[in-house]
Amino acid sequence: MPPDVPVLATCPPSCWSGCCAPPPPGAPSASSGSVEANEPKTTWEEPASYAYTLTSTTQVLAGTFRVKVRDGRVTEAVRVDADSRRQVHELPGEVPTIDGLLRRPEKARSEDADTAEADYAADGRPVRISLDWDKNAIDDEALYVISSYEPNPG
Repeated sequence: MPPDVPVLATCPPSCWSGCCAPPPPGAPSASSGSVEANEPKTTWEEPASYAYTLTSTTQVLAGTFRVKVRDGRVTEAVRVDADSRRQVHELPGEVPTIDGLLRRPEKARSEDADTAEADYAADGRPVRISLDWDKNAIDDEALYVISSYEPNPG
């Protein structure tokens, strides 16, 4: 399977590093499904097995990975680009499940992050997560793009 190239249609190139500011209080909700701190959590439930592609831009985990998950654990993380090849060898346990990614905005909000946003697919799973703990810092942003989701792959 050729690697997917995620399209970040909801975020301009200037904020692909995860530095997008949240909308002002009282602004109408975006149709992309961004979640504010007072909105309910997603209703997506992690299936017993699935596969997905993760493109991550963080200080800890950078690159594109094809990930297989079974029983809530990553069973395989295939390196798709040069950044991910280095990362998988250095940090094999750092590639998360989608459920693990879902917990990151909740944790960021509980730590009073300046930005903790997520966009969701129709079934409730996240497709994009943007975090920034301190808008004045330049090295704490995180952007996760989840694509090519396949529940219960063979």
